[in-house]
Amino acid sequence: MKAIEPSLIKDNFIEIIGKEWMLVSAGDKDKFNMMTASWGGAGFLWNKPVVFVFIRPERYTREFVDAKGAFTLSFLGEEHKAAHKICGSKSGRDIDKVAATGLTPCFTGLGNPCFEESRLTLECKTLYVTKMDKDHFVDPALYEKWYSAMAGNLHNVYVAEIVNAWER
Repeated sequence: MKAIEPSLIKDNFIEIIGKEWMLVSAGDKDKFNMMTASWGGAGFLWNKPVVFVFIRPERYTREFVDAKGAFTLSFLGEEHKAAHKICGSKSGRDIDKVAATGLTPCFTGLGNPCFEESRLTLECKTLYVTKMDKDHFVDPALYEKWYSAMAGNLHNVYVAEIVNAWER
């Protein structure tokens, strides 16, 4: 992986997050977890390059993100859809996701987990967290579709600065 300036990333984040998906990973060498995410984005806020991701409070990865105040986003490419399916449907509380996916973990200089198979990795430091609120949905149909009793709890929204980036 070669280090790059975040401003030089050429990927279309609408395309790669929505179609390719990403792994949100947090923790350290002793213990970490990762989850698949297909909601989020990237931009510029508070004079910083940032990402925003959505994590339901019941997700095991959220515990690591909250404890560390940092996480990585790994874009593995379409060829790793099987790994994304495992990381999006199984909990790290119940299985060893690294063994189940065959991914090769590595760690950044700041100690955050990422994966050798990643074609693009963003290392992010949390700047702001808020919990979504049912009363703030302008279109109630969105709440009903994505947050009914069967769908799960409202997401926490994380805005994080991109502090490092690498590409293959």
